[in-house]
Amino acid sequence: MYLIIAYDVNVARVNKVKKFLRKYLHWVQNSVFEGEATQATLEEIKIGLKEIIDEGEDMVVIYKFRSVEAFKKEIIGVEKGYCEEII
Repeated sequence: MYLIIAYDVNVARVNKVKKFLRKYLHWVQNSVFEGEATQATLEEIKIGLKEIIDEGEDMVVIYKFRSVEAFKKEIIGVEKGYCEEII
């Protein structure tokens, strides 16, 4: 599946969330990550995020798509988190 994760968390936890998500997904924009993941990986991500955030104060939104082909992305301006795969 393909994931887009956006978050709005207290400044005290922003870097922890960002560092955690970088293990699994590509950084796209300040509080947005995306990438392919299995259901098991998604569960790991959810468990890890719940350990970091304060569910009474912070918010994480996870958009799930069947595949990268299931949506169309258009970027206007500078692509901040561009990551070119190296072979």
